[in-house]
Amino acid sequence: MNLRVAIIGAGGMGRGAAKALNNDPAWDLVAAADPSEEARQRMLALFPNIETHADAETVFADPSIDAVALTTLADLRPMMIRRAIAAGKHIWAEKPLAATIEEEEEILREIESSQIHCAVNMFNRNAPYHERIQDFIHSGEIGDIGVIRVRHQTPGLLPTQGHGPEGPPFHDCGMHYVDVARWYAQSEYDQWHSQGVCFYGHNEPWWVDVHGTFENGVVFSITQGFIYGQEAAQPRVSSGLEIIGTQGVAVMHHDFQTVHIDLRGTTQTVIDEMPYGDKKLHIMAQRLAAAIHGDTIRYPQARDSVIASDISWKMLDQARATAPTFGNHGDIERIMKNKHNIH
Repeated sequence: MNLRVAIIGAGGMGRGAAKALNNDPAWDLVAAADPSEEARQRMLALFPNIETHADAETVFADPSIDAVALTTLADLRPMMIRRAIAAGKHIWAEKPLAATIEEEEEILREIESSQIHCAVNMFNRNAPYHERIQDFIHSGEIGDIGVIRVRHQTPGLLPTQGHGPEGPPFHDCGMHYVDVARWYAQSEYDQWHSQGVCFYGHNEPWWVDVHGTFENGVVFSITQGFIYGQEAAQPRVSSGLEIIGTQGVAVMHHDFQTVHIDLRGTTQTVIDEMPYGDKKLHIMAQRLAAAIHGDTIRYPQARDSVIASDISWKMLDQARATAPTFGNHGDIERIMKNKHNIH
């Protein structure tokens, strides 16, 4: 029997989750809830057979609904997660699970004490290219991991353009890469030094670089920023991963379209390309359904999300303390106009 699922939060992420769930044969998309009439109508235009509700309580009260996709903002998620747990509904959640780490830790305890499945959209853990790289590493081809280098720099959202309760870029986006480094290291963070840079007179670092060690001694560096050629006539990104082992290396970079893999081991050399695949929502849909039906749990875990959120906040706090400032606040409006004209 198919699992019946409803979307709570019918914005862009809600529509993305709805498409992934609707396209998966294990799921029946039956409803969407959002207080915005416009958002509900946009969802109905895509999925005319679903029910729409202004109040999420209608969804939670429906015993025929097996799961909910919580694609609201972070400050609303704790209440929604608690309602889902109380109603016995499995959860698809965006990250972070709450707007503060204290709330996230409370919610994590409640999730782990329940019988429900809660998959969190830490999309890198669903990426086929990361799995391929990890299989290569686990085969022993590069020896023992000594260094992990992660970078993710784009001309992304400027200050005042978004984020809100999700936090500044190094939390909202950077927690993904804090998670990636920890995932590859298979260890917990030990110590680090963070340096940030504030741009356009804004008081939050919009570029952060962190280096340090894990408890198992692996050295790491993470660079994340949404200040990367903001007004370039031909924009580019700098996003990738480098794993340095005692015997070989594993390297990956992408441009949000194509992933380039370069693996140099003791007996194998693998140079290949794969589609980037955006947020890999279709894979999360498959894995959450499989787990609910009793298969192996392979979806990204709530605990990994909360740890990444906590560490990225702490790294950001350290970077904020000494971050120099370049530019002035008036640059933001001018840059937004120029970006619109260029792109």
